[in-house]
Formats: sequence, structure tokens, C-alpha cells
Amino acid sequence: MIDFINNYLIAGLVLGSIYALGAIGISMIYSILRFAHFAHGDLMTFGAYAALAVVTAMGWPALAALPFALIAAAVVALFVDRYAYRPFRKSRPIVVVIASFGVALMIRSGVMLIWGVQPESYASGIQSALESLEPLRILPKHLVIFGTAVVLMTAMHLLLTRTKIGKAMRAMSDDPDLARITGIATERVIAWTWVVGAVLAGAAGVLTAVDTQVIPDMGWNLLLPIFAAAILGGLGRPYGAVLGGLVIGMVEELSSYPLFGDDPLVSPGYKTGIAFAVMVVMLIWRPQGLLKGRIL
Repeated sequence: MIDFINNYLIAGLVLGSIYALGAIGISMIYSILRFAHFAHGDLMTFGAYAALAVVTAMGWPALAALPFALIAAAVVALFVDRYAYRPFRKSRPIVVVIASFGVALMIRSGVMLIWGVQPESYASGIQSALESLEPLRILPKHLVIFGTAVVLMTAMHLLLTRTKIGKAMRAMSDDPDLARITGIATERVIAWTWVVGAVLAGAAGVLTAVDTQVIPDMGWNLLLPIFAAAILGGLGRPYGAVLGGLVIGMVEELSSYPLFGDDPLVSPGYKTGIAFAVMVVMLIWRPQGLLKGRIL
């Protein structure tokens, strides 16, 4: 049992926390702007590389560089919205979706041009498990990832429930036309939506790099699982995105558990396929998601 917890349950929880952060942004952007943002994964990548620049220049740990990465991701998101998405605000959603593909390619190309294509790491060496938590094999980076994700999710909850802009975001998500009639500054709400989504995406990118490495395709590779998490939880439901992220992360890791014999139930190389299968099944069986969000 302890091997199951160490090798699968903890890994699933850590991976699910990262997926949840990315899925919240996807869900919020869709609920307010009504389009699937395919550049979200590359915002995650940019955040990871922004933190890498601070780590390399200042010699700080990744957690200390995180605020700079979040600010950088938010600035890029606002810039992209202003010059790539706002001109198409009244166009059909498919037009903005195609624009988001172009933005994704531009961000990824810019990352490759500035930082190159070789894998990078925030820290060298191999971490040892915390002896104080034996027999659980928990690495310090796992606590950093999960703790940071919980703090950011809590901050998101407080923003949505305790602030005027959070309540305006919820109102615009429920009924954009009514929100405009009642005097809500919709462009301000949209700007805040991009800031929140980009901050969570940048954090997800940094935490992914803390767990593995920094590579130009890291965000693009995570795009399918975080979309699956957002759809599973219910598009437009931030709390559903958290639930969906945790479920997808756990399912991916548990799918390789040797349930019958010594071989994995599903080869680890097919983990992304598991996320895709969950997304397809949910779209067929319950397209509104677990928490009854919007239908894609």
C-alpha cells in the first residue's frame, strides 16, 4: 500500500494540482470571452522561462522567481488581448480560436528565439525525500508544488467571492448582455480575466518546470490534459476546473498501476491518451461537465 501511495497517489495529486491551475484559466476565459484559448499552454511556457531568466540572472530559487514570472505572463496576456483578440471581439468565436493558434505559435517561437531549444532546469542535482515524513516518499518540490497551488486556488476563491471585480466576473460569466446593461465595465472585467488566467497559467508552467524541466513545448504538451480537466469539471466553473484537474491527474497516474500482474495497466506513454479518452467520454455522456458548466 505504501508503494501505491508513494509511486502513484502522490504523483497524481501533484500532477492534478498543476492541471487544476491551468484549467481554471481555460474555464474562466471561455466563460467570459466565449472562446477556447489554445495559446494558454504557451503562456504557461512563457511563465516558466520568465522564472528561468530570474533564476539564472539572480541565482534565486524558483519559488522566489515566481512573482516575476506571474507578472510577465500577465503583461503578455494583456498585450495579446489588446492587439490580437480585441479587434475580433465581435467576430464569430472560431475567428478568435484561430487567432489563438497564431498567438501560440508566436509565443513559442519567441521563447525558442530568446532561450533556445535545449532543456533547462531551475536547480541541479537530485532531491532526496523528506526523512521526517517517512515512510512516505515526499520530495521537497512536491510540497512546494502542492502548497503553491493551494495558495493560488485560495486566492482565486477569495477574489471571486469577496471582491467587486470577482463578483463582476461572475455576473458577466452568467449573462454578458445583462452585465453590460447594469453598467459593469466589461473591458475592465475582461482585462482582469486575462490577468487571473495568465497568473494561474504562469504558475502552472513554473511548477511544471520545478517538477520536471523547462522545454519550449512543455505548455503545448499540457494543453490537452488541462482542456480535459476544464471540460470534465464544467466550462465556466472554476471550482469544477480544480476538481477536473485533480481527477485527470490522478487518472493519468493510476492508469499505469500494475493492477493485474507486474505490467502497467496502461503504458505510461499513453497517459495523454487517457486524458483525451476522459474528455471524449465526458463530451458524449455529460457535455456540461460534473458541475454543469457551459457546453463547448
